Amino acid sequence: MMQVDDAMTAAVVSVGPGHTLREAARLMSKRNVGAAIVIDGDQPGPGIFTERDLMRAISDGQDPDAETVSEHLSTNLTFAAPDWPLERAAAAMERGGFRHLVVVDGGETVGIISMRDIVRCWTRAAESG
Repeated sequence: MMQVDDAMTAAVVSVGPGHTLREAARLMSKRNVGAAIVIDGDQPGPGIFTERDLMRAISDGQDPDAETVSEHLSTNLTFAAPDWPLERAAAAMERGGFRHLVVVDGGETVGIISMRDIVRCWTRAAESG
């Protein structure tokens, strides 16, 4: 059975809460990812800034060079564990209506998994099996 740690990305893009929307978008684009982990020393855990957060801010008329990530990030996160079956992660994404989960092991952020990661893992398994 495939698990979250088979599909997750361990080398995550991280940004600070003070990065502008444009800076975050540039970092995400450079790494070709749809989300960045936001580490804020004033918050108890990580946040996530996604393409959807960026799109919402821009469509609301926000200035990408003036607005910061902290004003637009998602803080109500659902976390996954590395040993979760991929089906459990996919079900959590579907239930919550989001495309990324932060992967946490023993209180430490160890990666991020996207719906695309899950589909890629399932597709490769189907092709080889």
